[in-house]
Amino acid sequence: MLKRTHRLHELNESLIDKTVVINGWVDRIRNLGGIIFVWIRDRYGVVQVLFQPDTPAYEIAKNLSGEYVIGVEGIVRERPKDAKNVDLASGNIELLAQKVEILAESKTPPVYTNRDEGSEDVRLKYRYLDLRRRSIQYNLIFRHKLIQKTREYLNSNDFLEIETPYLMKSTPEGARNFIVPSRIKQGTFYALPQSPQIFKQLLMIAGFDRYYQVARCFRDEDLRADRQPEFTQIDLEMSFVDQEDVQEMVGNLVKYLFKAVRGIDIGDVPSMQYQTAMELYGSDKPDLRFEMKMENLTSKSFSSKLDFLSPRVEEEVKMIVIPKNDVLSRKALDTYSESAKSSNLRLGWAKFNGENFVGSIGKVLSTVHDLNVKTGETVIICTGKKNDVNTFLGRTRVEIANKIGIIENTFKVLWINDFPMFEWNEEDKRFQAQHHPFTMPYLEDLENHSDDLSKIRAHSYDLVINGWEMGSGSVRIHTRALQERVFKLIGITEEEAKKRFGFFLEAFEYGAPPHAGFAIGVDRLVSVMLGVTSLRDVIAFPKTTSGSDLMMDTPSEVSEDQLKELGIKLEEHR
Repeated sequence: MLKRTHRLHELNESLIDKTVVINGWVDRIRNLGGIIFVWIRDRYGVVQVLFQPDTPAYEIAKNLSGEYVIGVEGIVRERPKDAKNVDLASGNIELLAQKVEILAESKTPPVYTNRDEGSEDVRLKYRYLDLRRRSIQYNLIFRHKLIQKTREYLNSNDFLEIETPYLMKSTPEGARNFIVPSRIKQGTFYALPQSPQIFKQLLMIAGFDRYYQVARCFRDEDLRADRQPEFTQIDLEMSFVDQEDVQEMVGNLVKYLFKAVRGIDIGDVPSMQYQTAMELYGSDKPDLRFEMKMENLTSKSFSSKLDFLSPRVEEEVKMIVIPKNDVLSRKALDTYSESAKSSNLRLGWAKFNGENFVGSIGKVLSTVHDLNVKTGETVIICTGKKNDVNTFLGRTRVEIANKIGIIENTFKVLWINDFPMFEWNEEDKRFQAQHHPFTMPYLEDLENHSDDLSKIRAHSYDLVINGWEMGSGSVRIHTRALQERVFKLIGITEEEAKKRFGFFLEAFEYGAPPHAGFAIGVDRLVSVMLGVTSLRDVIAFPKTTSGSDLMMDTPSEVSEDQLKELGIKLEEHR
């Protein structure tokens, strides 16, 4: 075999007139009749190889096709001045082939490997070919560097990287577990971890003080474009700290990563209360790259004049102001009114021409003098139940900003603090932990609002970048009495708590330090930092939105013998 002496990015003018051996894939071929040009590709770069006629190498080159794996021995030479390629790092040189060896042949690939085209399903079925695309390789190399820099930062701050088990006990943490049957103890099951939550708290109780892990996590939940059934997170936990300590550590980590792998200074990371975010942006992950904050008009004197917008009991009137633009037509604005109706809301709009408002509620608004609206701007006013108005206008705000192109090409990072401790589960008709049941509640809220769990705040916090939740964390409960009280509030009986968490509750009785932690979603962080729209483009072997692996054809059936070994009998699926 012609064994390489250089990787392709190492070929440059300093090697002119020297003999080298390269290995790689045939990227493209130009047969000009008299001579043959072949671009050879590896993950480091591309180099042009010249095959001259009447040579053994030329005869072999005539039979090459795309994606053949070859070895080439040749002399590095400078390209003619008019043939240099400024788009290639190696564009000033080429390799004059002396020997060539076909190391592996290839059928015609069913997907493009040298351009970003083709059906995503086909690309996922032949993922090993899709991974040859330069853009995907760049994303995965970037991801590697980000993980490398993460370890560098945390190691320098005295964190210990400690692995935790994949096979664990099924515990309620907010999503369904993937269940793994035990062959040895038939009728019993392991669960794959939704996160290392309990283990990292046990590590704090064990005295390890600062822990981290690049952890694999598994959640059996309904999928969407920004969610995978298995994902990776930068998981960390700290003892003898409060919320501010963790946010400072994580904030500095994120600043370090942006600087180290993107060369961008994001500055200090500001904070915002959950309630403020919902009131102003209608979202607990607001995108701050543009304005268009919501303004509450409920108390304004004119709201009663807007007959169909007039708020009823427990309703609110809110407004967003759209900057001057030529994109949104009357028809487009009327579409939002129709969409609001499907959410049991009333919505009207009007454009200010400098003197009067024109639109569905223009006549009434023209009599109003206390709206801070400039010429050419459009107002959207919505009325209904508070949470519904916030959600609808929050979603509409982002949709319009994208349509009219006002979102800055920058990164806006912030902390959202003090989420509700509990949320109502309409399906089960009970409250459940919004984050997870190990989160520390505000003790004063716990005492003052025991009759209304929706008013209890938690010492929990999210990191948000450009309208995406990058990760979550919280101060943890570290006493048995409080943990049992929270379990009881969400309907976990004493017997169930002992069965599921007995070992954990017992650990609190042996000196548990105050502790807090955080977890950053690696897939989403890489995606946002690169401006990639699909998580599948930053994961080596992703699943589809239905949770399928098209390449391996999973999930799939297993044999009757395997089921018998596990003591499992399948019922007929109806």
